[in-house]
Amino acid sequence: MAVILEFEKPIADLEMKISEMESLSDNVDISPELEGLKKKLEQMREEIYSNLTPWQKVQLARHPDRPRSLDYIERMAVGFVELHGDRLFGDDHAIVGGFGKIEHKEFMIISQQKGKDTKSHVYRNFGMPNPEGYRKALRLMNMAAKFGRPILTLIDTPGAYPGIGAEERGQAEAIARNLLVMSRLPVPIICVIIGEGASGGALGIGVGDRLLMMENTWYSVIAPESCSSILWRSWEFKEKAASALKLTADDLMKFDVIDGIIKEPVGGANRDYVLAAKNVKEAVMKELETLEQMPVQEMLNARIEKYSKMGRWGEMK
Repeated sequence: MAVILEFEKPIADLEMKISEMESLSDNVDISPELEGLKKKLEQMREEIYSNLTPWQKVQLARHPDRPRSLDYIERMAVGFVELHGDRLFGDDHAIVGGFGKIEHKEFMIISQQKGKDTKSHVYRNFGMPNPEGYRKALRLMNMAAKFGRPILTLIDTPGAYPGIGAEERGQAEAIARNLLVMSRLPVPIICVIIGEGASGGALGIGVGDRLLMMENTWYSVIAPESCSSILWRSWEFKEKAASALKLTADDLMKFDVIDGIIKEPVGGANRDYVLAAKNVKEAVMKELETLEQMPVQEMLNARIEKYSKMGRWGEMK
């Protein structure tokens, strides 16, 4: 059964009414009424989804039916071969990576993978990587550089795993090393936020030449609930925190943190996996075409400059 978010209930009610009327249309001609309701439904969808609050976008980014990384890879890449292990400790199932061909180009695709039910959530650690996940990603990035293959990262995580074992094995060091190495890799790197982009967990595979966000995703140093609990000692102010954090794609585009916004199907990527994947693929290939025309050193200089100029500040007298 599809999950209906609170703000989607008027749409769901109207969809149910149309469905009921369609079941009666075999006996009675109610086509004019049906046509009117369908137009009303289309207008309602457009109005609701084009005026979402930051918190509502956070909810859509976390939608249980939203496509995961492997759903995109399946629809975008041909001949994807997953590679396992960091060659140091183990294989982290929250990070998926391997070679795959998108259109005419072979990529190293590295992604964060969430589950879709209890069993797969546990298997994927709810999309929260351990240090071995980031070290696996680093190993695959170095392999991509060795063979001259562009890198595509798909970001969707509530954050790096904060457990004791992860800290003992060097979570912060693993993420920091990824930031350093990704800033220097001599191949194009395109990063796409397809769901949640939380804290260093997202940044650990998020340094690249282009950072794109899907329309209903978020990217922030902290989750709204955590921000609310720190500032107000309660999760009750999560909606206020979401607005204050400026975590939506539109906000981050204004602040020059990201380079582009990928359009989603009306109602979110969970409504149409095929169209969502098609939009991501087109955006990635367009950016790659531009990056491949740049000399390597020019590309690396631009990458460093991109992150060096992030953030704004002012002086108070």
